[in-house]
Amino acid sequence: QVQLVESGGGLVQAGDSLKLSCAASGRTFTGYSMAWFRQAPGKEREFVATISWSGGGTLYADYVEGRFTISRDNAKKTVYLHMNSLKPEDTAVYYCAARIGGITRSSRYDFWGLGTQVFVSS
Repeated sequence: QVQLVESGGGLVQAGDSLKLSCAASGRTFTGYSMAWFRQAPGKEREFVATISWSGGGTLYADYVEGRFTISRDNAKKTVYLHMNSLKPEDTAVYYCAARIGGITRSSRYDFWGLGTQVFVSS
């Protein structure tokens, strides 16, 4: 079992930056691919970014490519999402997720956090 707790959300203005963190706890963190998803009000949850256990592999959704960066610190069991040039359409609850195995854009992740709210004003 892996427990995930997101933090770092808040209210920012368009063009600002924000860094989200996801702290993992539990038996092990080893071998887990990690990802960020988001869900805006009235919309389905959507993929944002994912990173492999080694950090050598990453995937991004087209709508965040070049603005967001996912990274991880395995010693701290923490994954980060660095968000730059934020837009109002980035407003959503951001969820951290973990899975054993390779990275994927699908929602086939085994463990999920409760989310952190990001609100971007225009």
